[in-house]
Amino acid sequence: MPPASVRAYVGLGANLGDGAATLRQTLAELRDTDGILAVAASPFYRSAPVEATGPDFVNAVAAVDTRLSPLALLDALQALENRHGRLRPYKNAPRTLDLDLLLYGDIQMDHERLSLPHPRMHLRAFVLLPLRDLAPDLTLQGRRIDDWIGEIHGQDIHPSGV
Repeated sequence: MPPASVRAYVGLGANLGDGAATLRQTLAELRDTDGILAVAASPFYRSAPVEATGPDFVNAVAAVDTRLSPLALLDALQALENRHGRLRPYKNAPRTLDLDLLLYGDIQMDHERLSLPHPRMHLRAFVLLPLRDLAPDLTLQGRRIDDWIGEIHGQDIHPSGV
């Protein structure tokens, strides 16, 4: 009997090249990934970089139903980043594609390669707004997403319209 699927949430972002086209292509590639059963995406947002410089990002969040383990899903995400030319010349450098595993079911883990839930997701409007679009009743650390959003100030974000 195949293992049950788990709902995971993945943050997507790009601020080099045609970010919207990159995210659309990445969502299609996620749907074609072995072990991923379904993918639903939030609307796209445009946001200024946080703790970095460079062009604005196009951001979204995807709900992914998967049979992959958390680390296998991370490997698949990093392979997609590499296929899209992701380079890491320095911390928070502009990027062709950034994929962050935000949540994996109710699992909490602190591994050298992966921390779940993502340790800074509740501080980032570019994660919380699209996540709320997909899962408005989701709670993070026992609090509603809207409560976290209400505490974020100074992060420029708006629907991208693409």
